[in-house]
Amino acid sequence: MFQRIILIVLDGVGVGALPDAAAYGDESAATLPHVAEAVGGLPLMNMSRLGLGQVVSLPGNEPVNIATGYWGKLAEQSPGKDSVTGHWELTGVTLAHPFATFPQGFPAEIIDAFVTETGLVPLGNIAASGTDILRLLGEEHLQTGRPIVYTSSDSVFQIAAHEEVIPPPQLYEICRKAEKVLEPYNVCRVIARPFVGTGADDFRRTAGRHDFPRLPASKTLLDKMKQAGLTTCGIGKINDLFAGQGLTHSVSTKSNAEGMTETLSALDKIKSGLVMTNLVDFDMLYGHRLDVDGFASALLEFDQWLPQLCCRLTATDLVIITADHGCDPTTEGTDHTREYVPLLTWSPAMKKSGSLGVRSTFADVGATIADNFKLESKGVSFLADLK
Repeated sequence: MFQRIILIVLDGVGVGALPDAAAYGDESAATLPHVAEAVGGLPLMNMSRLGLGQVVSLPGNEPVNIATGYWGKLAEQSPGKDSVTGHWELTGVTLAHPFATFPQGFPAEIIDAFVTETGLVPLGNIAASGTDILRLLGEEHLQTGRPIVYTSSDSVFQIAAHEEVIPPPQLYEICRKAEKVLEPYNVCRVIARPFVGTGADDFRRTAGRHDFPRLPASKTLLDKMKQAGLTTCGIGKINDLFAGQGLTHSVSTKSNAEGMTETLSALDKIKSGLVMTNLVDFDMLYGHRLDVDGFASALLEFDQWLPQLCCRLTATDLVIITADHGCDPTTEGTDHTREYVPLLTWSPAMKKSGSLGVRSTFADVGATIADNFKLESKGVSFLADLK
């Protein structure tokens, strides 16, 4: 039905608490509505023309007539609220059991094995936000050269190091060794967190972040497309989230703006297959840092960019806009939030508009893309509903 599909994941842009959100302490979460309310209104008019206003009511977003396009929202079936979990489910891999978390820090056996494997005695080993941990231990790290290990409510083993103390290539190698240590413990991913600065009030993380996730337990949509000889292009942190598997092309980015630019560039080179883009600033720069104004500005920036994308598409193209979890900057804590995510679809070929309803799993996105390319993937395709 479509020759090329562009799948854009707005990292952390949830639209309201899932029915099981209370089990995660997220019953009050609603990222997009809360951000709009906090800044006194958020006129995302281009997304509204694709049906966003039908998915969620936003202060400052006047109702518009939907000429074409189909909308809905997705519930996450997998346990957890991690980016890896969300992206895997979008591509047809649903977890039966959650990844292990360590809210009290990692047990001695893991830290001891890390020391044996790397020869480094870490600082920290606590659950903390990425900015707090630098204020707490950054100066001691500069004095001692010991890497900072920390975690969060997610299944992550994060290693922070100043770029002048442990350069990023060396930090990445330490992370690879940590991967081996953690393999028996079902930890979702190791994350390298390089930073710069001269003191506690000046430390800041850089764009040298690199994720080292576990491999998916089964074949993703990306794997199946690649094996079928189809093009799969990952933009942003897609390569990290899938451990490089299933991609024929990969482009890393340092910001939403660069991600959007690279998406347009990909359209010049890739005429068929899948372009999958992750825009991480909503989550990394604003959600985790409780920066409501920054979150709102990033949403407006994306909304204003959308017409540039849409005018580049032809009748054989389909764009799907969704998210991987919430990251509500107005609620207590700095972690991801367990939420529904939006589902917006549009193609110049569409002559009608309508609701795709509330989907029971993110995997319906992967099933739809697979259906389009005559492949199989878990989930229920809504391709036939895109008239």
